[in-house]
Amino acid sequence: MTSNPNREIVFDNVSKFYGEVLGVNRVNLNIPPGVTSLVGPNGSGKTTLMNLVTGLIRPTEGKLSVCGITPDDPEAFFSMVGYCSQFDSFPKGITGFGLVNTALRLHGMDDAKAYQLAMEAIERVNLVEAAHRKVAAYSKGMRQRIRLAQAIAHHPTVLILDEPLNGLDPMARAETMALFESIGKEGLHVIISSHILHEVNRISDQVILLSSGYVVAEGAIHSVRSDVTEHPMQIMVRCSNPSIVASRIFALDHAVEAKLHNDGKGLLVRTRDVDNFYLLLNQIVRSGDVELEAVAPADDDVNSVYQYLIGTDGDSI
Repeated sequence: MTSNPNREIVFDNVSKFYGEVLGVNRVNLNIPPGVTSLVGPNGSGKTTLMNLVTGLIRPTEGKLSVCGITPDDPEAFFSMVGYCSQFDSFPKGITGFGLVNTALRLHGMDDAKAYQLAMEAIERVNLVEAAHRKVAAYSKGMRQRIRLAQAIAHHPTVLILDEPLNGLDPMARAETMALFESIGKEGLHVIISSHILHEVNRISDQVILLSSGYVVAEGAIHSVRSDVTEHPMQIMVRCSNPSIVASRIFALDHAVEAKLHNDGKGLLVRTRDVDNFYLLLNQIVRSGDVELEAVAPADDDVNSVYQYLIGTDGDSI
């Protein structure tokens, strides 16, 4: 299927420099709709990439378009984008409803339409009961959610979210992640920067891995992992007799390691040929010697792939 630039965020050889300091360099991306996560340590270029997409900064070199529209048409460009920063900044004395409603009025909407969209957005983030309370009295998680309501209220095509899960309790975090997934499934863009990698991994359709201003990998995380061929794939096998599986595996040239789990009911396998490993596993199961409970990759998550590519400690991402 050919790509459609009118539905994609397109970076065409984009570089951004702050004087002599590199923000991002020679970025070429075609980001499709869905949930896309930006992954990298501080200083990797995530914030610069988000600020370029929102139109807050312009490229030093190269061209950028969002669903076919460039920052040269600011009115159309900004109407397509919703941005939720990680930083708190609210007018003194404003209520949650007032914050969202005012932003919509600035978009040129009349009172009735602004009220409707403001309450709709506040309902989507589950803050209806607190809508008319002052934001200054909100918890950190509530402030995070009202900023999200402000970002989605005008029904943007592209939603940019900088650390959107910070400060949320487990229930609010789960509800917010479900909201991101539903927006992505509506055919919109949701671009997330987050340090909570295991949760990013759960909701992302694709990831962009950055290091020192360069894109080092991009695409669906499982595809990116399969391209990291210098690191054997790790697979966890839960079965009734892991020692039999281990003995058969060691007869294969592509098997690097087979380690029994501490409870004796599992096996961690490292192999350079995943397809042949799965074929062997099928043969062992058909022989009747082993009852298989579960098989799953153990290292095709965002954190593992980033460490393989960059060699950094995942806790610093």
